[in-house]
Amino acid sequence: MKATGQEVTIVMVEDDEGHARLIEKNVRRAGVNNEIVPFTLGHKALDFILGPERDGLVSKDRYLLILLDLNLPDMSGIKILEQIKSNEHTKRLPVVVLTTTDDETEIQKCYDLGANVYITKPVDYEGFATAIRNLGLFFSVIQVP
Repeated sequence: MKATGQEVTIVMVEDDEGHARLIEKNVRRAGVNNEIVPFTLGHKALDFILGPERDGLVSKDRYLLILLDLNLPDMSGIKILEQIKSNEHTKRLPVVVLTTTDDETEIQKCYDLGANVYITKPVDYEGFATAIRNLGLFFSVIQVP
């Protein structure tokens, strides 16, 4: 997956190790070989995406695709989404929300904040694997701006 000729880095913010392995496995199975940078804590992911100063300059010339769980141990994924989408250097980064929450209000809030895709993780392994496999196929054909 490339953006204007440059490799896209996938930033995975997921605290469940089993889900993280499953996501990576199925993204790879779909033929997407981009670097995946995993984070289990929201503040660490924000350090990577926005920089320690949270000014976003570190990502000014980077191409990132963010996979974001909403239920993290240290902060809400919605807070992360708000910070990414309100920063002039990161507001155009594509964010795919992957979470077990299927509350309509929360889904709408994520879209209102600028999430590009919202995927509810099925609680059963097979359903989750299928959803992630489809996501990997989606990644293999999209262009990131």
